[in-house]
Amino acid sequence: MTLMKRSDNYWPSFPSLIDNLFSRDLMDWNNTNFSTTNTTLPAVNIVETKDDFRIEVAAPGMEKKDFNINLENDTLTISSERKKEDKKEDENYSRREFSYQSFQRVFTLPENLVDGEKVNARYEEGILKIHIPKREEAKPKPPRQIKIA
Repeated sequence: MTLMKRSDNYWPSFPSLIDNLFSRDLMDWNNTNFSTTNTTLPAVNIVETKDDFRIEVAAPGMEKKDFNINLENDTLTISSERKKEDKKEDENYSRREFSYQSFQRVFTLPENLVDGEKVNARYEEGILKIHIPKREEAKPKPPRQIKIA
């Protein structure tokens, strides 16, 4: 059973109608999961520890050669473009369907916090894993006792 808002009168009041319109997920532009090419964006997990950031991108069925990862200043861009055409030269097609997948995810990293030279990535079991270490000077320092002179 689904819980729904209910109004006792047949015609909802104007404010209620507007509230319902803007409370729907369709109007939440931050909640969209589609790229500019109308393909689904892969879901990501982002983990921060005291030493690093780890990004996991769910992209099953792809190969590591399909990805492009770029770090410029404090902006990390993960993109992919994959075209698949099963074409046989000796056949006449009355219908042929192409497969095209592309996406781009852009992340702004905290300024001067990561060591861009040590960023690495690997793709295994349908997950693109990106490891972004923090700079030594950005890591939290353990508390130290200060003596009073």
